[in-house]
Amino acid sequence: MYSAINISEDPDTHGASSREHLGKERQYWRDVILGVNDGLVSTFLLISGVSGGKLSTNQILLTAISGALAGSVSMFAGEFMATKSQDEVLNGEMKLEEKHIRDYHEEEVRELDKLLTLIGISEDTNNSLRSSLTNYYASNDEALLKIMIALEFGILEKEKRQPVVAGLTSGLLFFAGSMPSMLPFAVVQDPSRGFIYATICTGISLFAVGYFKTYATREMSIVSAFENLCIAGLGGIAAYIIGVIFDHFLGSDGL
Repeated sequence: MYSAINISEDPDTHGASSREHLGKERQYWRDVILGVNDGLVSTFLLISGVSGGKLSTNQILLTAISGALAGSVSMFAGEFMATKSQDEVLNGEMKLEEKHIRDYHEEEVRELDKLLTLIGISEDTNNSLRSSLTNYYASNDEALLKIMIALEFGILEKEKRQPVVAGLTSGLLFFAGSMPSMLPFAVVQDPSRGFIYATICTGISLFAVGYFKTYATREMSIVSAFENLCIAGLGGIAAYIIGVIFDHFLGSDGL
């Protein structure tokens, strides 16, 4: 069985430059942003459509709650299965790599030689270092397996995603992202006012998420925030228009 590379998390072994990175939580940022953003956008589009269709406040609230619960479960199941399947595929590849090192040792060493060039240890400029590394890994199968896992598959033990954590992160944050669209309809009776409040709350939340995302991406925060807001805004307008058209031709009484 393989043993993926595990880098020490002792703070004394890392300088300030390492502490500036996101660390071991980095692999879950996708789930954080996807979960909360999807909850914000999809629930807002849902309530935009039914608001345009002239449903009552209670009907809109029930639709939003149902959509939030369904979306949360779907996000959890999707991320759990996707992460678990990815881990199983990678584990299979690593077991195969272990077999190749055992059965085709010389070929794996030659492959490592090529990979060293790709990471900047070229034969022309670092011949001595290159030879030392190649000789070391050629004589140590366990070390060879670890470096091949890192260079060929890009996997470190500390950055492996846990299926349950990925699923819960996406699912719970999806439901949290649904709140700005749901809560206004729980406190007001007029559906038009509820939609206006939901639009304002969701817009502020989308702007905040887009801004917050730049903590990890280190891009321009204002640009990212407006990008997030515009995408959802255009979708909301389209959903509302569809609801209005639906109500015009079929009427809410037929629902």
